[in-house]
Amino acid sequence: MSTSAGGAIFKSVLVALLLTLLPLPSWLAVARPDFLVLVVFYWAIQTPRSAGIGLGWVCGLLLDAFQGPVLGEHALAVALVAYLGVREHQRIRTKPLMQQSLVVLAVLALYQFVLWAIDGWSGHPLTTPLRWIPAFTGALVWTPLAGALARTYRPRT
Repeated sequence: MSTSAGGAIFKSVLVALLLTLLPLPSWLAVARPDFLVLVVFYWAIQTPRSAGIGLGWVCGLLLDAFQGPVLGEHALAVALVAYLGVREHQRIRTKPLMQQSLVVLAVLALYQFVLWAIDGWSGHPLTTPLRWIPAFTGALVWTPLAGALARTYRPRT
């Protein structure tokens, strides 16, 4: 268990970035959840003052640096996800994890839609409908991921 929120956030973001960049076979890479987006959303819900839109923006820029065809597209999309988490954190935290998974599905679908729209507007080729699979796998992974992240940091009461 980390002693500070900042340490737990930094470690989990680093692990999520590594999981996102880990090379996988193409058939498996299609279904890879957006781990970094999920971690940013989790921390935006749990510690909205420590991990907010700024964390989303920085993490999105990291994604852009490693895999984005347009600089800033992931930054915008992840910052939007963080904004939604900060704005609705009280409503989302009170829901059971299975209901939170449905919220996560909607948020990840919005994330993919923003990326799809920016790719279309910037003239990059639009990909297949398989680009929406990570939204579903992210919703499936949410419950164990949230449980694991909850064990890394518990706020003092």
